[in-house]
Parts: sequence; C-alpha cells; structure tokens
Amino acid sequence: MTESASTATVADLSGTYEIDASHSRVGFVARHAMVTKVRGAFNDVAGTATVGSDLSDARVEVTIQAASIDTRNEQRDGHLRSNDFLAMDEYPTITFVSTGVTQTGPTSLDITGDLTIKGTTNSVTVPFEFEGGATDPFGNQRVGFEGSVKINRKDYGVTWNAPLETGGVLVSEKIDLEFEISAIKTA
Repeated sequence: MTESASTATVADLSGTYEIDASHSRVGFVARHAMVTKVRGAFNDVAGTATVGSDLSDARVEVTIQAASIDTRNEQRDGHLRSNDFLAMDEYPTITFVSTGVTQTGPTSLDITGDLTIKGTTNSVTVPFEFEGGATDPFGNQRVGFEGSVKINRKDYGVTWNAPLETGGVLVSEKIDLEFEISAIKTA
C-alpha cells in the first residue's frame, strides 16, 4: 500500500495487521468530581486484524493488560488496579473480539464486538476513521485508524464511587474509550 492518506480508502485494505503498540494509544476519559476530566491510557496493548477481500470477513482481536493503566498519578493508578475498579489480580486482561465490521463511508467503518472488562462481556460498536496507509522508512506497510466509544463502567461491574458534599459523585459512570491505532501489515 503506497497510497497517501488522502487517497487510500477502507476498500484498499486486505491482509493481516498487527498493532504497533509503540505508535498506538488506547486511552480513556472520565469526569472527576463533576468538574473536570481525567485522562489515562493503557501502555500494554496487543492485537491483530485480518481483512479478506470483503470487510464482512474481517476479524479484530485486542488484548490490554489491566496493570498497564497509566493516569500519570501512581496513587490513582493503584486504586484503578484494585478491586474497587479493574480488579487486575483476578482479571489481568481487558479484551475485544470483533463480531462484525461494516463500512460506513469511503474512509469510515464500524467495528462491533465483545468487550470484556472485569469478567463481564458486552457488545459495543466503535466507529473508526481510516487515517490512511503508507510504507514507512523500514519498508513496513502501515495503516492508521482513530475511533472512540462511550461505555457505562457499571455495565462491567466497575461500580465504586464516592458522593460529593455538593451533590453528584467523584467518578462518572460514563467513560470515553479512545483508540489511536497504527498497525503494520504482516501477511
């Protein structure tokens, strides 16, 4: 694939791709104390996508190590790893396995799949924008995607919270998951 980002489309994809974790980000955003947002990311992410001649045959699998959560605050990260939130000792991974891929435009697609957090699985659909493809200086065929989806953490058994004196709660139920993916074609 030597197309520039401006001319490549989802239809140009076929093959097997591996997430390049050092050039990708799987992050999240949560409201904190009802007045601001806390952002974080998972630093240990692995995954593959296999695309045949038709997107309906595509398969995406992603595994995130829960212990790799990073909000730039050690105390908060420790709390998020605890049984109050991710219970990483019992549930060390967060997984996503696609159940369907649908092209929604020349450079956009929806990936529907089973998201498992803390042992609970729910179906989610993540809209993605194909940012393009290029051959990098090392000869790798590389593609980029960006997407996000809002989930309710309580749907995954992540229920801890603390009430605020002024009303509301310390941590929002709604969490934005953000994906900035760079993947390298392997086959």
